[in-house]
Amino acid sequence: MLFGFLDFCGFFSFFSGSLLLHSTVERRRAGLKAGGGGATRLPHSVHGRTTKGPARIRHLTGINQGIGPYAVPMTTLEPGGADVAPVDRDAVLPTSDEAHGQGGVLGPVHRALSIGIVSVVLLIAFEATAVGTAMPVAARELHGIALYAFAFSAYFTTSLFAMVLSGQWADRSGPLAPLATGISAFGAGLLLSGTAGTMWLFIVGRAVQGLGGGLVIVALYVVVSRAYPERLRPAIMAAFAASWVIPSVVGPLASGTVTEHLGWRWVFLGIPALIVLPLALALPAIRRMASGPADPSAPPVALDRRRIRLAFGISLGAGLLQYAGQELRPLSLLPAAAGAALLVPAVLGLLPGGTWRAARGLPSVVLLRGVSAGSFIAAESFVPLMLVTQRGLSPTMAGLSLALGGATWALGSYIQSRPRMEPYRERLMAGGMVLVAVAIATAPSVLIEAVPVWIVAIAWGVGCLGMGAVIASTSVLLLKLSSPEEAGANSAALQISDGLSNVLLLAAGGAAFAALGGGAVGGHTASAVTGA
Repeated sequence: MLFGFLDFCGFFSFFSGSLLLHSTVERRRAGLKAGGGGATRLPHSVHGRTTKGPARIRHLTGINQGIGPYAVPMTTLEPGGADVAPVDRDAVLPTSDEAHGQGGVLGPVHRALSIGIVSVVLLIAFEATAVGTAMPVAARELHGIALYAFAFSAYFTTSLFAMVLSGQWADRSGPLAPLATGISAFGAGLLLSGTAGTMWLFIVGRAVQGLGGGLVIVALYVVVSRAYPERLRPAIMAAFAASWVIPSVVGPLASGTVTEHLGWRWVFLGIPALIVLPLALALPAIRRMASGPADPSAPPVALDRRRIRLAFGISLGAGLLQYAGQELRPLSLLPAAAGAALLVPAVLGLLPGGTWRAARGLPSVVLLRGVSAGSFIAAESFVPLMLVTQRGLSPTMAGLSLALGGATWALGSYIQSRPRMEPYRERLMAGGMVLVAVAIATAPSVLIEAVPVWIVAIAWGVGCLGMGAVIASTSVLLLKLSSPEEAGANSAALQISDGLSNVLLLAAGGAAFAALGGGAVGGHTASAVTGA
């Protein structure tokens, strides 16, 4: 059964790599047609809006939209150019500071901001890795073992709603308010869980944490979109990925030590103290560099109530599906059907049009993120299980055998951040997906006694190398293909694709595994922040 499930995940990974290559070829063909004398002309718009004057010239020349295989397709000038105003050179050409990236992500202009927002990611990473270790003890002492899974699903479902809300909020008034609110809610949820006297109150605290986490991750993407020139975005995304390496190693150990000697509550109550540094560093820099609406001269954008309703539907639907996956009884079909009925229209309404047919541009990037992340995380959840149950490793040794993955994931993110890799980004991503497919295809070999365990450990490290390049690159491409006014909504779509694919494949795999006699599979999905 494990062979079949992992082979399915491997096919998913291979499919996503093929999807990327197909979209890239189509983009290049379209670009050639647009540039060749009198050939097919592409529409003069970005995301459905007509551009005129200097803004249109910037679109035509590729400036502020990104030049390269993933740039928004350039159009050809129409004869006569009746709607083209005289071009102000300063409005079209980047300034010297922009061209040189203002000294890098740790240069004088971006240093405080970079340290601040990376500290935010580090905080969330430490919480994700540390809290999982203390959670079983908390559930036992609060007499809530039966509700254990809800402590994880509560975080996930509320974070989905918050992602959509944060996208709307950031596009409307800037990322400062949703980021500050998200960090505050995140800390409040930790305090609520840490002081809870019952399991239900503990779950409420986890739900508040999820609201904060969802607000923060999307707001961070908008900060990167507004505050960093395009050349620096791969580097800051690589820093986000690297922020998970140390917490993934130190977090469980530190949490276990604190839980054993001081009690599980101090794991939750101690983390909020780390919030002060990110707030002190990041918020003033964000207020200076990325606050306010993207276009201050434009009229205020009304809150899209339809998207908020869809966000509520996607959260409730995902929660019902997770509940149904934990209860393998005929009656569980009812919440599963209700969850699907809520989820399908909500997903179709929140993701970019054309996502499910891998339409050229932004939709294919969003789909690739979901397919790649979902297949890899779903397969990864079963690898430690195989090592423990089939090869007799202790949980500690099973975890250590996969510890290489955190470092190689960060290495893959670092490789994609190098300026010399930018012209080859699509090849890098396709190669990364090949590495992921190879890793997933190799994983079932651990069931063969003659195959050494270190083979799987090395293969998984190679797969994480590919994922590091792919996940960071999808984030970079999303910002490149998004106009400033849509960075929040599109970032929310990317995170929804990532998170939903994780939970759906994990729920399907866990339910199938339990139904075939393998026992229930517990756990929680990895956050979208892991890929930045």
